[in-house]
Amino acid sequence: MERISWNQYFMAQSHLLSLRSTCTRLMVGATIVRDKRIIAGGYNGSVSGSVHCIDEGCYVVDGHCVRTIHAEANALLQCAKFGVPTENADIYVTHFPCLQCCKQLIQAGINTVYYAEDYHNNDYAIELFAEAGVITKKVELDYLTVDTNYLEKQHYIQNLIQKLENEEIDLNELQKWKNKAFDLFNLR
Repeated sequence: MERISWNQYFMAQSHLLSLRSTCTRLMVGATIVRDKRIIAGGYNGSVSGSVHCIDEGCYVVDGHCVRTIHAEANALLQCAKFGVPTENADIYVTHFPCLQCCKQLIQAGINTVYYAEDYHNNDYAIELFAEAGVITKKVELDYLTVDTNYLEKQHYIQNLIQKLENEEIDLNELQKWKNKAFDLFNLR
């Protein structure tokens, strides 16, 4: 039996952390690793004890949810809170870090940023990472132990059952449902 690779293992951990996210705009998870050991994890959510986006909606200013602390920042803050050094550590993030997180990761001494998905990759962040010698590597999660689309699949199946019960499906709509099922369940 072949074991899951380290990159897939840590990226799966980040995807699992993202499922704790309380921001409805984007679920992000981050795992900080040193010497193949997890030293911290974070997800995007509100300040401890404060209102969450899932409760009252996002608080958006200039296109950004200001209620949310990003996953990378939460992971770094966890290290700071418990006195765990981040120098020469790596981070696995579900999405490419924003400019502010980029700067924080550089200042924290992170060596490599592994990310699963591109997300508004900021040119200046890319430049800063290169200037600081921080390596960025895309590592898409391809291991099937973590299903990050489970809620979407559940919603899809509920709608499909309801439509079939009502028998209101024309051929064009049926083809759309088939295509969506193929995409969600990787049937292509």
